[in-house]
Amino acid sequence: MNKKNPLIAFMAIILSTSMCFSQNDIPSSPRSREAINRVTQGLEKEVANKKLRYGSPIFIRIFKEEMELEVWIKEDSDNFIFFKSYSICTYGSGGLGPKTMQGDGKAPEGFYYVLPNRLNPLSDFHLSFNLGYPNRYDRYHKRTGGALMVHGSCVSIGCYAMTNSSIEEIYALADAAFRNGQRFFRVHIFPFKMEDENMVKHNKSEWYSFWENLKEGYDYFENNDNMPPNVEVVNGRYVFNSP
Repeated sequence: MNKKNPLIAFMAIILSTSMCFSQNDIPSSPRSREAINRVTQGLEKEVANKKLRYGSPIFIRIFKEEMELEVWIKEDSDNFIFFKSYSICTYGSGGLGPKTMQGDGKAPEGFYYVLPNRLNPLSDFHLSFNLGYPNRYDRYHKRTGGALMVHGSCVSIGCYAMTNSSIEEIYALADAAFRNGQRFFRVHIFPFKMEDENMVKHNKSEWYSFWENLKEGYDYFENNDNMPPNVEVVNGRYVFNSP
């Protein structure tokens, strides 16, 4: 340990151990490997056409009202480049607004992240990954429920359901990013694209103040050269700063 500054040395050890994982930490199955093999060649060509590299870190945004899931891929700098938009089949029957309790039929809104062990290659809905709901914000507000996913099979009562072909591509991009060293990827979920006109359109909603907080994170990405913010929770609100 560093004798000059033992605290710095100790923190370096903690960070190095907590930020590393092995290939064995990335779940896999014959189904996921078959799906990945099926889509990899086409994805590699699409990624290369964007002058990006297959296996680079990814970032996901979801928009409920537009029924869209966006995948962004990191270029050589810290910025992300838009790669592709996928249509969402359904996100349940609960409509706009965050999930607040088990059984409400709603899909989450907010800021989440996916670790390698949240990939599910044995999903009942083809392939999936767990969003990590409830996050720290949700727990602060005593929201309940769990196992909220992005998955295939195009059916849902509260998850974000994609076609099987779409989830195969998204899953393959996530798997490749993890195998190339990405520790987690962010998933930012919004009720709609949060331009000013849409905020005005929805200004009578009971969730308007919550959405104003979400818009801060949306604007950070839009106004900082497509760099997702670091997200923290302070006194029950999302707070955004440089990663």
